[in-house]
Amino acid sequence: MANIDHYSPGSFCWFELGTTDQNAAKSFYKSLFGWDADDMPMGPEGVYSMFKLEGRNTGAAYTLMAEMRAHGVPPHWAIYVAVESADDAAAKAVKAGGTLIKEPFDVFDVGRMAVVKDPAGAVFNAWQEKRPHSNGISGVPGTFCWADLCTRDVDAAARFYSEVFGWQITKGENDSSGYLHIKNGEAFIGGIPPAQFLPPNVPPHWMLYYYVTDVDASTKRLQELGGAVHMGPMTMEKVGRMSVVADPQGASFSLFTPAPH
Repeated sequence: MANIDHYSPGSFCWFELGTTDQNAAKSFYKSLFGWDADDMPMGPEGVYSMFKLEGRNTGAAYTLMAEMRAHGVPPHWAIYVAVESADDAAAKAVKAGGTLIKEPFDVFDVGRMAVVKDPAGAVFNAWQEKRPHSNGISGVPGTFCWADLCTRDVDAAARFYSEVFGWQITKGENDSSGYLHIKNGEAFIGGIPPAQFLPPNVPPHWMLYYYVTDVDASTKRLQELGGAVHMGPMTMEKVGRMSVVADPQGASFSLFTPAPH
């Protein structure tokens, strides 16, 4: 287990589920990943459920607001990227061709954030932490381990994120698949699959991966809990085994077991 107490800029630092049935989602993820949930009041907006694993934050859930549902926002997992300044990151994103869905705003005394749509349409959040609140655990089953940007304009996306976060986005050595690796500083944090892997009816999005010890068993368990399987389980040679799935409310994510080394 690796406890995480600080994120360098450009790192994925928080994961947030917007759902239509918060209580059902809490039950589902507890059964699948062992997550506990602490509910925090959000005023008239209901409660914010902090997911915890081994006593440390691992994400959160909230109920999609009526306005979001009216605009067709489906249940989904959102990803946050750590930044030194949410305002500076928002300005960089706009300059690089992105769109601000929400201008930078304060989240109580916890941090400051902006909601950004990249030029191809994938959405992410820029997060400036003011006090520790981010994901605090990795390397054990049920923790976030990777993210893929699923997009149709790979070149434009690579340029945009390199400009905004300073990521290095390159092909792997001896890799003819077309998959691009995202490197933040010295750490590989995610990737961009070739455009043809994004189905025609699916909008550009960030896909979150969660580490499990046995993809096949976890995928079967997910189905027993009412979830759906979009793809897999399947093996990626020398990488691991994965499946693309959705919770009972329809929020998609991936399960991943790395190949033994």
